[in-house]
Amino acid sequence: MNEPKLQSAPAEHPLAPYLRILGKGKTGTRSLEREEARRAFGMILRGDAEPVQIGAFLMLLRVKEETPAELAGFVQACRETMVVPPDGLHADLDWSCYAGKKHQHPWFILSMLLLAQAGYRVFVHGTTGHTPGRLYAEDAMRQLQLPVATDWSAVAQQLDSRRLSYLPLECFCQPLQDLMQLRPLLGLRSPVNTLSRLINPLRAPASLQSIFHPAYARLHQEADHLLGQARATVFKGDSGEVEIKPQADTRIALLHHGRFDDRVLPRTLTQRVESVAAPGVEALRALWRGERIDEYGLSATLATTAMGLITLDPDIDLDTARRRADQLWDERDPAQLP
Repeated sequence: MNEPKLQSAPAEHPLAPYLRILGKGKTGTRSLEREEARRAFGMILRGDAEPVQIGAFLMLLRVKEETPAELAGFVQACRETMVVPPDGLHADLDWSCYAGKKHQHPWFILSMLLLAQAGYRVFVHGTTGHTPGRLYAEDAMRQLQLPVATDWSAVAQQLDSRRLSYLPLECFCQPLQDLMQLRPLLGLRSPVNTLSRLINPLRAPASLQSIFHPAYARLHQEADHLLGQARATVFKGDSGEVEIKPQADTRIALLHHGRFDDRVLPRTLTQRVESVAAPGVEALRALWRGERIDEYGLSATLATTAMGLITLDPDIDLDTARRRADQLWDERDPAQLP
């Protein structure tokens, strides 16, 4: 008589232990250590995880809320997986643009122009289309005929010639771009939306980051510190983009060589400002070329420029930064926006 064959249990997937750490219940769950986060997220970025595992991983983190160590590990995994920039390519300021504008025009683009005009190499990265009804930086910059690159070689040329360059996330880290596009399926933002702002692919010494919720500022600061970021400024910007809202007091979280500093930037407009019907670029072009006066747009541009200057040089005070922003505006070249 033949003995029945015993079926062996399938081998455990390499990502399963990390899911177990995150989802073992109220008493058994803990956060990932930095190295654990790096290994787990690296598997996901390399395509070594099943779709069901990716959804579970992201949502378990969303419920638990990510830690600075986890974010630092995720960013490390991204830097190890992405298309590596060539040696020698550098920027002075890293500017992340992942939210898109909803209520106001993208005035922050004029701040980028002013900082580039001041001689700083401004590298911008972001993505488009994951939230309907928003105007994203890439689309706005294309409409304004500003430099948008497709690879690191183009970034190098644009930074050398224009001191400004935007590179879409999909051009240097497609797996992270794919994860960001899962929001309509998951119904929630995930840690991907946070870590993308921290990735700083050119390792610029200064970084500008915007958040949706003020409580995330310290999370960004501590993750930046773990990653060895020299200088960073984090604040709740308009629609989640790096743009000061002049009609509101803005709490600024600064990191300068390991030192945390919080400041409040007082509002410059006292009246209530209505949302625009649809964000666009024509208002930017008209203001830059001196063809139209827009008090809100100019206030937002100059305040955001001042924050950029403080991030690049934390030793200057706010009044000095504001005066320098005013000077840069007065000296701008209207022909930059044809």
